[in-house]
Amino acid sequence: MLHQRTITGTDMRDINRSAILEIIRRESPISRTTIARRLGVSLPTVMRIVDELTEEGFVRMHGDTEWSGGRRRSLLEFNAEGHVVMGIDLGGANMFGALADLGGNVIDEVEIDRHSAGGEECLRHLAELIEALLASPKLQGRQVRGVGVGVPGITHHREGVVSWAFALNWQDYPLKAKLMERFHMPITVDNDVNLAALGELWFGAGQKAQNMVFITVAAGIGAGIIIDGALYRGSHEASGEIGHFVPGREFLGQCYAEFGALESMASGTGITERARRVLAAQGTAAEGLRVEQVFEAARQGQPWAQEIIDETVDYLAIAVANMSVAFDPEIIVLGGSVTHFADQLIGPMLRRINGAIPTPPPLVVSALGRRAVVMGAITHVLHNTADFYLVRKLS
Repeated sequence: MLHQRTITGTDMRDINRSAILEIIRRESPISRTTIARRLGVSLPTVMRIVDELTEEGFVRMHGDTEWSGGRRRSLLEFNAEGHVVMGIDLGGANMFGALADLGGNVIDEVEIDRHSAGGEECLRHLAELIEALLASPKLQGRQVRGVGVGVPGITHHREGVVSWAFALNWQDYPLKAKLMERFHMPITVDNDVNLAALGELWFGAGQKAQNMVFITVAAGIGAGIIIDGALYRGSHEASGEIGHFVPGREFLGQCYAEFGALESMASGTGITERARRVLAAQGTAAEGLRVEQVFEAARQGQPWAQEIIDETVDYLAIAVANMSVAFDPEIIVLGGSVTHFADQLIGPMLRRINGAIPTPPPLVVSALGRRAVVMGAITHVLHNTADFYLVRKLS
């Protein structure tokens, strides 16, 4: 077991600063006195830190005052427009990037078709996307605080190294270092589903939660896990790779090197592959079949499609039930392209797990959709450029 680290004076100041900034972000307009009382911090400490945050552009005067029978107290608010962050999602067929302020208000967004590019070609497309956003006239002279990149694969977020991203053909790829050679600003790199979970936590369906699971179902399947308001990463930064769940004994003893057992059955790719096999067995050509067509055929009552969707619901329900009993989240948020058909998934999934687990959580659709990753990148950049802390006292 590693020794616990001690708290220095600088750490304590940053802890107080993070708590003060977060309460202003969540509850503004708010007075300095209320902040001191709510956090149990001295008023002079609050005043000193608020002055720093104001100077740095994170906090501003609200304009209104609070009166409680004595002197009127000026109110503070989070200055969401004071900083601009760039978020980029490398998942899917296209690269998607956006400029947004710290309140999650999108200023501009750009999408680039990467044509299944990988390796250095993918890096070139990424650099083009960043340059296009930096040149956006909608920035109106505002400086970009940093760039957050979401990668569809296992990443080491501190070093910014992509351990393995099959879709991009990156292995032990020093993405952060390569970007910083070209763009002289803070760069953060993380798993795309982790960033989507942070996006939902700050700006989407999980804003009232401290413990949350975000599950994405698209070409692959993955999860981002939030515990006590922070990402849980695991010992190899590979937590949430639930596409490799083993959803039944029939999957044991087989090799799933690149595409996991659960993904082979319940991802968009898995659904279309199973549909093609079924249709081929019936003598029906199915080249070019898309997952949308399978769901639509099931909606129309075609038996072959309904059977595939029913099986998909079974496998996803197993994943949701297992995540529920493992982490006991307040909410599970479902994202990814397959959630366009949420009406065919969520109700049936909840019916399957009802009674099978003791405390099934609410299961809801992402509030951010395709913007979830870039919204999470905003959070990630702020956390990594403002010495942000989350502290929990053990009981």
